[in-house]
Amino acid sequence: MRIIGVSAYYHDSAAALIEDGVVRSAAQEERFTRKKHDAAFPQNALRYCLAQAGIALRDVDHVVFYEKPFVKFERLIETYVRNAPKGFASFRMALPLWVKEKLFQRRLLTEELRKIDDAFEASRLLFSEHHLSHAASAFYPSPFEDAVVLTLDGVGEWATTTVGIGQGRSLRIEKEIHFPHSLGLLYSAFTYYLGFKVNSGEYKVMGLAPYGEPRFKALILDKLLRLNEDGSFALDQDYFNYSTGLTMTNDRFAELFGEKLRSPEKDLLTQFHMDVAASVQAVTEEVVLRLTRHLARVHGSKNLCLAGGVALNCVANGHVLRDGKFENVWIQPAAGDAGGAVGAALAAYHLEFEKPRNVARRDGMKGAYLGPEYSADEIRSALTDAGAVFEEVSDSVLIDTAATALAEGKALGWFHGRMEFGPRSLGARSILGDARSPTMQKLLNLKVKYRESFRPFAPAVLREDVSQWFDLDCDSPYMLLVAPVAAERRREMSPEEQKLFGIDKLNVQRSSIPAVTHVDYSARVQTVHEDTNPRFHALISAFKDKTACPVLVNTSFNVRGEPIVCTPADAYRCFMGTEIEMLVCGNFVLHKANQPKNLQKDYSAQFELD
Repeated sequence: MRIIGVSAYYHDSAAALIEDGVVRSAAQEERFTRKKHDAAFPQNALRYCLAQAGIALRDVDHVVFYEKPFVKFERLIETYVRNAPKGFASFRMALPLWVKEKLFQRRLLTEELRKIDDAFEASRLLFSEHHLSHAASAFYPSPFEDAVVLTLDGVGEWATTTVGIGQGRSLRIEKEIHFPHSLGLLYSAFTYYLGFKVNSGEYKVMGLAPYGEPRFKALILDKLLRLNEDGSFALDQDYFNYSTGLTMTNDRFAELFGEKLRSPEKDLLTQFHMDVAASVQAVTEEVVLRLTRHLARVHGSKNLCLAGGVALNCVANGHVLRDGKFENVWIQPAAGDAGGAVGAALAAYHLEFEKPRNVARRDGMKGAYLGPEYSADEIRSALTDAGAVFEEVSDSVLIDTAATALAEGKALGWFHGRMEFGPRSLGARSILGDARSPTMQKLLNLKVKYRESFRPFAPAVLREDVSQWFDLDCDSPYMLLVAPVAAERRREMSPEEQKLFGIDKLNVQRSSIPAVTHVDYSARVQTVHEDTNPRFHALISAFKDKTACPVLVNTSFNVRGEPIVCTPADAYRCFMGTEIEMLVCGNFVLHKANQPKNLQKDYSAQFELD
């Protein structure tokens, strides 16, 4: 049985194909359209999934949309009625779109699917629930026969937090917290207040938090959030504007903290902003830990699955793992709305059609390498068309050349195999660097990524070596767990360095791998496994042979505000618009110094702030 899952019309649209319960392909629409967080119907992603399987849409049994639009519209109407006449301006803006498109999404979806196959029958279109899609994306690909499934995000139809129980092919949602009470929207409200873009800049808040002190945590828990011992919570809506307004917060929110909303164009980040970031991060961790401790106590399972946008908060995830109430934690790599496409298809397969489940040894996401790949002929043709100067080499020469460049401190574009599904580059569409370099973090942020210097980078480390470099000894293939750098790798700070505050902490070398060691000695770890990405594993192994270090900086192959590269042409364009010094694209090696000068571009202002 073949089922296509689709998520669309909010952000991070995606399509996924499952075949007899196995995830075969998945991709986000943004990678094809080059529009960050593209919310449009995923025509390109869906066509890719079909092409990858060598089938037509008529060969697919069902297409499943990841949520129920009518239930979402019910929430919209009830919210505005409850708050009337407040929020009329927002209601007036939202209603025409709903009446024109969203309220009749079955018809709209059918029309989009008929652009691919004009004989598509509307009866083959099914609808899942938003949080059930999230829960299914977490449980069914997990390596667990049974698990507690926790999903946390902004909002689906009504639910913002759900608890599910998975057993075999069975998955049932047992408890819910409803809109407007949402941990995801609380975090997004602070993202907005700090001057970052909602549904994009939450990573910045998490990265900024270690530069500050959580001195507003008590204030948040006293005024904004009523938190119960079991982790359930409610938000005081007197301080927020997201239910019926056009902004996330209101004037009372700013008055509570004593400073106005930060303008990203005009206002520099100050210690105040860092302390606010630290405070909301601390509150988020407190909520998540109370939830998981209660769930472990009540349900007695040793396994936990996580999904929803909040599950991308890898710092909170690391605390849950180290808390030890659950022995095993598995997180869907595309935990946000994109992953809902996978979950919708799997929910239909196992729940609607009652098909059996086979539990994968590591997990069912295949390392998240589910996107397009390109043959040597396709890469050669793309590079030739672009006017690139390149050399085709053997596997062994390629690995040695790349490892040598990294050991010499060069920034390396790395393009190989199937593109990753989800927000993280995991060694298929990556920019790599030497983790031992004290200047690599700043170099990559300012001269390659063109973004804020404070943002941390993740280490990619051989799975067999992870416990020697980090306080972690489990799989973390999706870069979704933060762990401390191992004590023996740390450098003790001088008394003068310990007195530094805020962004001044950035330039202090804290370990033997400073490029991936955050200011609080933490790191967002990716374990690299030979069976899921043998070429990336071979590269790190060769780098280890040359340097005695099995750790590389791994960041996404893009610049600020741009989607991760998808095609060889995307990779070359990004290579030529940044200060990346070498590009490895399949078995083709490109040196920046050899490229035509007229093809070099200034990519720094190509995309808006993310």
